[in-house]
This record gives sequence, structure tokens and C-alpha cells, in this order.
Amino acid sequence: MLPSFIPYQVEDCYSVLKTMKAVYFLAAFVLLGLASKLASASDPSPLQDFCIAVNDAKNGVFINGKLCKDPKLATPEDFLFSGLNIPGNTSNQVRSMVTPAIVSGLNTFGISLVRIDFAPYVGLNPLHTHPRATEILVVVQGTLYVGFVTSNPDNRLFTKVLYPGDVFVFPLGLIHFQFNIGHTNAVAFAALSSQNPGVVTIANAVFGSDADINPDVLAKAFQLDKNIVNQLQSRFWSDNDNRN
Repeated sequence: MLPSFIPYQVEDCYSVLKTMKAVYFLAAFVLLGLASKLASASDPSPLQDFCIAVNDAKNGVFINGKLCKDPKLATPEDFLFSGLNIPGNTSNQVRSMVTPAIVSGLNTFGISLVRIDFAPYVGLNPLHTHPRATEILVVVQGTLYVGFVTSNPDNRLFTKVLYPGDVFVFPLGLIHFQFNIGHTNAVAFAALSSQNPGVVTIANAVFGSDADINPDVLAKAFQLDKNIVNQLQSRFWSDNDNRN
């Protein structure tokens, strides 16, 4: 005959199991929620037709928590940018120039557009990344050699030579570049999946940081002589504000 306290122990076990199931369910729910937030870590969808950017808070109104121009005062000019037909000045060290389309009406829409000009044969949009955007580029003039490198440990290089009408995609956050290999000017337009995609130009960040990275660190990382690192840091260029 089983002792009388056994039923209470069984009942306690059931209670413990129910509690554990509830804890597991809650943990799974929290992780799912976190995963969904990470998976959708991009510009949020707007909750209104548009939110035109304003420089002065006195001229703005709050719409769904965003400071916007009063929609009643919106004009077609708020959605217009003129000038992407004008070639950018490529008289700089990398012989390329990025011209962004500044459109107040794009505010909160999670997209941006630029024009990129390349000088003949030597024009380079140097190795860089966009931490918050995927980029899609279309060539309208010239011949571009483009590519990107995947993340560790593979570090695969994907390259292609593009001609007018060709389109190429650079995945979010990956190092990429564009280089004019033709003997004429090259022009491309690029759209990015963020209102503020950000840009990290590798050479700028590594050899031109503020303040300088210790040369011993760079010499070890790049397997270079320390004198070469010092030379690279001294030759750091910063006048070409490449945004794409």
C-alpha cells in the first residue's frame, strides 16, 4: 500500500511541470519577439501618408509622434529634387563624386537615392559599407567594375562588369566598391533601403580615424611594417565625402 503522502507529491509534481511549461512558453515567446524585432531592424513603416521634414520646430506639428510639416501646407515642391542631371565634380583623390537627392517628402519612407559620377578609367567609389541599407545600382553611362565581399569566414568576392542598363545589388552591411574601367565618364544611380543608410569608408575608418589607431595594432592586423602604417596614416584623404 502506497504511503498517504504520495498523492500530494504527485500533485506537487504536476504543479511544478505546469509552472515549467509556462516558463518555457514565456521564454519562447520572448525570444520569438526579440527575433522578430531583429529580423525587422530597418526603418519603421510610416503611420501617415507623409511626414515632410522641417528644419524649424516652430513650423512643425507632431503626427504619430513624428515632427512634420503641417500636411495642409504641403506643396509639390516638397516632393521634388532637381539636379541629378548635373555631373558631379570628380576632381578629387578618388576621382568620383556622390550626389544625394535631398527630398523633404522622403522623410520616414525608408529610402534614399544618389547619383555617382566616375572620371574616366580611374574613378573609384572606394571600399565601404552601409550599416543600415541594401543598395541597388543601375549604370546609365560607361563601364563599371563592381563587387562585394561576404562576411567571415568565407569572405567570398562577387564581382561583375556592368554596362549601361545593368543593375547590381549590394547586400546590407557588406563591403563593396565601384570602379570605372572605361575610357569615358561613367554615371550610375543607386537607391538604398534606408532614409539614413550610413557609410563606413574602410580606408577612412582604419587609417584616418579620430584619434589615430595605434600603429602597432594596424601593423599586426594587416601584417605590415609599422613604417608603412605610419605612411598610410599620414596620407589619409578625407575631402571626398562618398556616401554610397
